[in-house]
Amino acid sequence: MPGGAGVRRPDHPTTTRPTAVNGALPGPESPEAREALEADGPGGGGPGAGVPERTVPGAGAPEAGGPDHAVPGPTTAPPLPTDGVTAEAVLAPYLQGQAADFLRSLRLHREHSAPSDAGGQGAEAAARALRRSARRISGSLHTFRTVLDPAWADHLRTELAWLSGTLAREHAYAGRLTRLLDALHQLSGATLPAARGTKPATKPGTQPATTTAARTAGAPEAQGRAVLGVGAARAGALLERQLTLARTRAHSAALQALGSSRFHAVADAVALLASEVPLAPGTTGRGTEALLEPAERAEQRLLAAVVALPADESAEPYNEAQDAAWHQARLLLRLHRYAHEVVLGAADPVLTGAGHALDLHRDAAEAAAAAAAAARTPRIAPATAYALGVLHADQRHEVEAARAVFRETWPYATAMTAP
Repeated sequence: MPGGAGVRRPDHPTTTRPTAVNGALPGPESPEAREALEADGPGGGGPGAGVPERTVPGAGAPEAGGPDHAVPGPTTAPPLPTDGVTAEAVLAPYLQGQAADFLRSLRLHREHSAPSDAGGQGAEAAARALRRSARRISGSLHTFRTVLDPAWADHLRTELAWLSGTLAREHAYAGRLTRLLDALHQLSGATLPAARGTKPATKPGTQPATTTAARTAGAPEAQGRAVLGVGAARAGALLERQLTLARTRAHSAALQALGSSRFHAVADAVALLASEVPLAPGTTGRGTEALLEPAERAEQRLLAAVVALPADESAEPYNEAQDAAWHQARLLLRLHRYAHEVVLGAADPVLTGAGHALDLHRDAAEAAAAAAAAARTPRIAPATAYALGVLHADQRHEVEAARAVFRETWPYATAMTAP
């Protein structure tokens, strides 16, 4: 791909031309593999269950789940590409399959949202599947906009982004609360580091508990543990009140969105997409180069964003301003993954670890921001503020750890060291 030389490993091609195998394009990975890779983040995932089998147009059978593509007459249709595969034959089944998944998840969500569904676990799983399909459709509409009707693609992409974001907030607040409470529990039961400047407490042949140095070093540590133990319970209660309230409001907003006329318009548009994909004028009959070019641009944007990430020596654990560049890299990695699914029929497995690290980075950064916001609550006890400060520091160090994991798992080492 242009601009990619020297970045990729020579033994690992990324976005390449799809090839026909025994008359059919590469099919999507199984739903089980997609579920294992997705985890609501960019680590992996495939097009999903229900994607119609794709066949080469002109092979004597129409595409399932889409408009018929009979063999055109020699005098009425443009010639097919030399490889016999058109951009429409690759992109349309993918979008139609994701639309079918969207509608199936919506039906399951309505079924499990009934009062008889105790616990709401079925509704939560259906909402996750609904968001997965919405993200894939929206990302594909963004990347392959030049191949599709631009006005239609922009409108549907905006509406799907609204829906996915609205449905994701409840899950995000719940996960953030669980993460912070678990971290508080671990911090309150762990040994705190000794104060700065404290000398070693013992000498060879002496008992630690009987030396003055040991008592001097242990007193700040014991005092810190006591203060943290008292403040951790209050900090946990404060976080639970704040995040539970935010989750309840997000749940109400999601229910309101699912019952709105705006959502019904989105569902109708996705239902139409399941049967017909509006293409840009002149796209019909074009080869897969029409998909390779935007897929390559998505990859190049990702590589450029990774190169622009702050270097290790300039990173500061408490500089939240640097988080934006990492969040942008995460979004671009997701778009690249979806483009890879469209062109090659499956996610790029070498980016699974890097995507998971960026997910952890996002979660830790948002948890740290929640702890800082709770610490700004008026009239809280000093012990509570201290516990929240320790929690904020812990999550910021988790941010740095996730960045280190990303650099270790990023498969294209040249991109990490480019000027």
